[in-house]
Amino acid sequence: MRVLQEAAGWAARAAQRFWSRLREWCGDAAYERYLRSNARNSGTGRVLNAREFYVEQTTRRYSQPNRCC
Repeated sequence: MRVLQEAAGWAARAAQRFWSRLREWCGDAAYERYLRSNARNSGTGRVLNAREFYVEQTTRRYSQPNRCC
């Protein structure tokens, strides 16, 4: 019984690590990372809400010249 509980715990931790890495890879966790960074670094500035953050991120990404075409 204990072996099954340990295996289930290991599988749950592995699934959680996989999910968090997948969210980091696809950019879904960017806002949470922004909040942690803002709290750690300044904490005094205005904090963007999720919508403002993604609009600002998209504007920053596409406002620079693109050399692909």
